Amino acid sequence: MHCLRMTETHHARLKRHLLDESGCEAVAVALCGRAVSPGRSIFMIHEIVEIPVEECIRRSDSVTWPTGRLKQMLGRARADGFSVLKIHSHPGGYRQFSDVDDRSDLELFNAIGLKVAGEHVSAIMLPDGTIFGRRVGIGGVRGALDQVAIVGDDIQIWPATETAVVTDFDMRHRQMFGDRTTQLLRGLTVGVVGVSGSGSPTIEMLVRLGVGRIVLIEPDHIEAKNLNRIYGATRDDAEAEVNKAVMMQRHIARIGLGTIVEIVEGYADCPEALAKLSTCDVLFGCMDSIEGRDTLNRIATFFTLPYIDLGIRIDADGQGGVESVSGAVHYIQPGGASLRSRGVYSEADLNADILRRTDPLFYEDQVRRGYIRGINVDRPAVISVNTLIAATAVNELLARLHNFRTRPNRDFATQRHALAHGRIILRPELDPDVSLEPHVGRGMCNPPLLLPRLGLAQ
Repeated sequence: MHCLRMTETHHARLKRHLLDESGCEAVAVALCGRAVSPGRSIFMIHEIVEIPVEECIRRSDSVTWPTGRLKQMLGRARADGFSVLKIHSHPGGYRQFSDVDDRSDLELFNAIGLKVAGEHVSAIMLPDGTIFGRRVGIGGVRGALDQVAIVGDDIQIWPATETAVVTDFDMRHRQMFGDRTTQLLRGLTVGVVGVSGSGSPTIEMLVRLGVGRIVLIEPDHIEAKNLNRIYGATRDDAEAEVNKAVMMQRHIARIGLGTIVEIVEGYADCPEALAKLSTCDVLFGCMDSIEGRDTLNRIATFFTLPYIDLGIRIDADGQGGVESVSGAVHYIQPGGASLRSRGVYSEADLNADILRRTDPLFYEDQVRRGYIRGINVDRPAVISVNTLIAATAVNELLARLHNFRTRPNRDFATQRHALAHGRIILRPELDPDVSLEPHVGRGMCNPPLLLPRLGLAQ
């Protein structure tokens, strides 16, 4: 699977430049971050350079352009590990690379390959904004892109080929969403971090919706206290202390709907988890850890991924008295507001959570001395509340893939369920997190996610 990803903002900018009223071709180039895991390679647009139309010789079926601006980018591409994207328009709607395109790409990418090793991308935009492309390098074409994805208020995915494969369990899905969206679900790779109270119902629904591949990240094992809320878990699993992701992988195999499951028995920031999550199509965060949520927000930014975060809070006195029951689902898009800029947690909360994991004795000492605020990690948990929030999160994915709402998706950036008050509170997308916005599409780098605590990648 080979994919080109970009934000909605990137796509809109390219469309304005490449498809003007002249009816002639235009061209742009970009630096693209990369992500690679076994069987998958992803290119993410990081920085676009438009080639001014007044410097080009433009016709309806060709464009000749100066490469000076591209040459200026190659040193940075080589130093920082970027790939190069060349994208031009076919304003007449021709849905293939032409012979002229083949000749010009061979010449261009032979030259680029001498300066910047690895694969690069050539792509074409059609009048409706659809993009298709191919991987190129020294010697010519390496193969087609399998899909192009646009991540924003909506999630748009354009597969290279659209073939409807009808299975014996998805007829009712097709009645609601049609063949195309049902097939998109079958082609998705979804990463779920946290296979516990909110993660297990999320995974259960994704599998039964027909998602083709799921990556599970979970360091902990099943305990007796988890049996009230983890789908598929048994007392035998608790007694054997089976890792939660291992248990879920077995559970999904028993369901038998063909979903491929890959697991990492570790944290989201370990090298294996980072590699797998960076090449997913969508991320779900189903954990209480502030550090984990911050890491996922950065992964979504650096690798241009939509991230759906689940949070649940039950305040009770331990004797049956309930003060509040609430949950929230955040849709995070790269280049938009982050969990931190939305006020879900502060920098102090994040630092305390990192300290709790890396140096628990010092953390407890700092809490006793009053230097940091302690983090409650053992709240009540109820399966019905977890499942409600998980269903809201999965429906959020469906709405972003296949917009069925009467209001714009932008109005649903945050959904809060206040169960004690019987209310659902919606909040729209906010201004971008200025600390993360410059890193959209950066891809793999040293240190990973530009976090010194992760060390240098090997």
